Amino acid sequence: MPDRLTGISSMATRALLAELASAYEARSGVGVAIESVGGVDAAKRVQAGEAFDVVVLASDALAKLAEAGRVLAGSVVELVHSGVAVAVKAGAPRPDLSTEDAFRRAVLSAPSIGYSTGPSGTALLALFERWGITSQLQGRLVQARAGVPVGTLVASGEVALGFQQRSELIHLAGIDLVGDLPDAIRIDTIFSAGVCAASTQPDAARALLAYFASPDTAEAKRRQGMTPA
Repeated sequence: MPDRLTGISSMATRALLAELASAYEARSGVGVAIESVGGVDAAKRVQAGEAFDVVVLASDALAKLAEAGRVLAGSVVELVHSGVAVAVKAGAPRPDLSTEDAFRRAVLSAPSIGYSTGPSGTALLALFERWGITSQLQGRLVQARAGVPVGTLVASGEVALGFQQRSELIHLAGIDLVGDLPDAIRIDTIFSAGVCAASTQPDAARALLAYFASPDTAEAKRRQGMTPA
């Protein structure tokens, strides 16, 4: 039995993985240390062959690592579905997000808009492009640096309206969570996990991921603002 397993993930799953790692250590006696960084950086480090046992990323990013041979074939498991939510500075007026039209008006009237470097930010920009409003938002769009929660920009007043995975917003002080995007334009990301090809203990890594994907972890996933995959 290994003494310790290591991993890397994007920031969206940081709180969840910390909780699950602690639970797994208590039940198995195997220590788990997972580093959470910006998703782009995490993928680059795994691609470069850095020695991790497991990696947790958005499914499309993980698929690319598997295609490149950096994640073991057949080891990938889906963990959670994660939705994008909207936040404003604590005490600020809450915009109406009840319909797509109301949401669009809220975006157009916001003096500044924060978004992430991850999949949620990419999807948000694609939505603005589809609506044909990207040019109207020039000068008001603020992309958080990799690994920096959008919510911290909202809390500091740097941006008026912030968009990020709900899981990354629910634990931050200084903001009010307005809610999720309307159903018609929901932005959901599937986060998956895989065993890194660089792992020297792949069987133990697979056992860890089997626990992460098990029904025993469903309540923790909901508590962290996600739904089990």
